[in-house]
Amino acid sequence: MSFGGKTVLDGVSLDLAPGGVTALLGANGAGKSTLIKVLSGVHAEHRGRVSVGGVAAELRTPLAAQRLGIRTVHQHIAAGVVPGLSVAENLVFDELAGDRGNPLRSGRRVLLRAREIKATLDLNWSDRVLRRDVAELGLSDQQLLILARALSTRPRLLILDEPTSALSAAEARRLFAIVERLRSDGIAVLYVSHRLGEIDSLADRLVVLRDGRVTADLPRPFDWDAALRAMLATAQAATTLRPADAGPGNGEVALSFRGVSLLPERRPQDLELRAGEVTGVVGLLGAGKTELAAGLTGVAAFRDGGLELDGKPYRPKHPADAIRDGVYLVPEDRHADALIPGWSLAQNLSLPFLRSVSGFAGLISPAREAERARRTIARLGVVARDEHSLIEELSGGNQQKIVVGRWLAQRPRVLVLDEPFRGVDIGARRDIGRQARALAGDGAAVLVLSSDIDEVLEVADRVLVLVDGEIRLDTYDPEPDRILDTLATLGGPR
Repeated sequence: MSFGGKTVLDGVSLDLAPGGVTALLGANGAGKSTLIKVLSGVHAEHRGRVSVGGVAAELRTPLAAQRLGIRTVHQHIAAGVVPGLSVAENLVFDELAGDRGNPLRSGRRVLLRAREIKATLDLNWSDRVLRRDVAELGLSDQQLLILARALSTRPRLLILDEPTSALSAAEARRLFAIVERLRSDGIAVLYVSHRLGEIDSLADRLVVLRDGRVTADLPRPFDWDAALRAMLATAQAATTLRPADAGPGNGEVALSFRGVSLLPERRPQDLELRAGEVTGVVGLLGAGKTELAAGLTGVAAFRDGGLELDGKPYRPKHPADAIRDGVYLVPEDRHADALIPGWSLAQNLSLPFLRSVSGFAGLISPAREAERARRTIARLGVVARDEHSLIEELSGGNQQKIVVGRWLAQRPRVLVLDEPFRGVDIGARRDIGRQARALAGDGAAVLVLSSDIDEVLEVADRVLVLVDGEIRLDTYDPEPDRILDTLATLGGPR
């Protein structure tokens, strides 16, 4: 399966047996979501073959997949519910969307059928709840609704994509009991999760994807060291930007926190970031990296604990507060959170600092804006026609350079980079890494968060390993095997 000339799935073969729970593990960008969409009938234009019960199947639409008994509970819950319709109507939505003569057009029949469907998961929802707008339900209840709807037709294959991401520990345990029941009923389950403890408890088999290929297919008992090596590649960075004498520096503490809970029901954590150092944080999806970045930069305030910036209390309630104090974020998703399509490179670069490119009466000076952009383009080696090129005309790597370059001209006190190398080529990766090292050399504290060990080892003086919201390793002498061993620590559902 390819998009725009880039191969996303490369010769993937997978057999799913009745009554078996197969876990699918892979880092972001490994191809998991694309594979799920192929099996769900969302992506039909692939160069492979799908068979159901030994018979070739044409999965041209999600409805075609459902009719063959393939049901999917997607990770993005909002895609599975229809706001404006009641909880009951959402429970019976697949049947409501059928023929015009459907007897469920009657409100009373909708309610009766909704009661039957909710009973599949023993959901204790009263008729009053069933009549409410589904948008009034919390995320965990919406996810349980989608799961109950999927199970109402007794599927042949149930695909669960990060199913516990919005569930409490009690709700997760209920889900695990349901998966065990499905196994005993002969239903095939494809369980996609980044939580190793869940996989270790539930799965009969573990399949690992990396770069669109199956790199491991393991039976129980699972060899987690082998699984993580298959997912993350051998943790041996071919080159490094770290200085040869990397070790604990003498820089003062730039930013610190005490008693911060990165994830619910996890122990509070302490952390100090020092000026002149690049600190790398390695963690799998869901380990708390994004929560760490968001709390430090005012995107989503920490629920507890205390923060200090240069020894003074620091509690940003909004990104503007953090920016004013010199704490900047390069977010994980540049398209959704960092770039404005239809704007030029110069406009995207100057957006957070309009005063610096404004002149008389606060009007933006095109000349100042263009000059600022030309300096950034030269500094990072951005490949573009000129500073007036639209941001969408650039490659992914050059777009990322613009996102990073936006903050460099203002000399940050702390720069937080969340998955800064995702979707960029090796050349752009090293250019961005050099800028991170240069910033640290100028006295800034730099925090790089990544699920890729090689990326962190290439650039960081100090490495932290984050597992289930807790710092399990903090070292200036990062050994790849030790990092892998720490990442393989199993944790149960939160």
